[in-house]
Amino acid sequence: MKTAAAFALSLLAAVPFVSAHGYVGTLTVDGKAYKGNTPNNNKIQSPIRMISDVSPVKGATNKFLSCGQNAQKAALVADAKPGSTVSFQWVNGQGGNWPHNVGPLLTYMASCGRAGCANFDSSKAQWFKIEEAGLQKDGTWAQAALMQGKPAVVQLPSNIAPGEYLIRHEIIALHTAMTLGGAEFYPSCAQLKVSGSATGKPDKTVSLPGAYKDTDPGILVDVYDLTGAYVFPGPAISNLAGKTILAVNGTQTTVAASKAASSSSHAASSSHASSSTRASSSSHAASTSSHASASSAKVAATASAKAAVTTSSKAAAATSSKASAAPATSSSVEYECDDDEETTTQQHPRSYSRVMAAIL
Repeated sequence: MKTAAAFALSLLAAVPFVSAHGYVGTLTVDGKAYKGNTPNNNKIQSPIRMISDVSPVKGATNKFLSCGQNAQKAALVADAKPGSTVSFQWVNGQGGNWPHNVGPLLTYMASCGRAGCANFDSSKAQWFKIEEAGLQKDGTWAQAALMQGKPAVVQLPSNIAPGEYLIRHEIIALHTAMTLGGAEFYPSCAQLKVSGSATGKPDKTVSLPGAYKDTDPGILVDVYDLTGAYVFPGPAISNLAGKTILAVNGTQTTVAASKAASSSSHAASSSHASSSTRASSSSHAASTSSHASASSAKVAATASAKAAVTTSSKAAAATSSKASAAPATSSSVEYECDDDEETTTQQHPRSYSRVMAAIL
């Protein structure tokens, strides 16, 4: 069954879905919102570097891994300061909620140098990681909040020196990562001008592409059958670390990200064994099911297959309405986990397998 599911997922991944991928639609810095351009449609001035399309970057050595598909230099630079709150509102290709919910979120920064970001080539950037978020205590991924329409929220390092920086927020979707090259990278870059008099500089930087390999354990991985902790790709969190912003049941909490903790146990920040990861697969399955419906139409699946998808989705919704939201405890993402909020993306893995079987 695992082999059949992997094959079905790889089949689905080969079919283009405009709404199944996405981009950063809005960047907000300390409450000031900046709209982004829809891909390849440069109509407004923005600090977000526009990409050419919503498709994922495939391959850890892809030249577009730095800032996304054919990312263009932006017209604006957003004002920020040490400790600023920065949020990224990810949307799908049609402007709705982000469609994926399995995989980590990572945030990097890179100095644009004395000349600033206006003409800075991101392929020459030296990146340092300020945040990362993976599995939560309830077994769901931090990315799942984006599917619910919530932004990813990070806080800039409190000791970062003034200057112009690229801030790079990245989603790695792992729903087809059990095969080599199956991971989907969604990087997005924005231009910031940090004020102040702090003097902090990163102690270590990396290049992107260059910091990842396709065989890294956090990139080539079956997240539905983990036997240990998820291992984040790339470097450990920098000495210039950001902070976690969590909003649980309406109460905002800030938690510092520790380089020492990251270095001593890079994987432990997502320390969930296979049982938690299998719980995460429940959260992912509804997204995969919707992909399955679209894919079955593409390949002219039989009416019975479509019925199986519909039945599975209804069963998933009925099951999910009984689930209660659990508070998140990992980094980089703002959550609003109200007790009465229904999680409509839950689906039992067996229902998912039946959908895959119907398509095959």
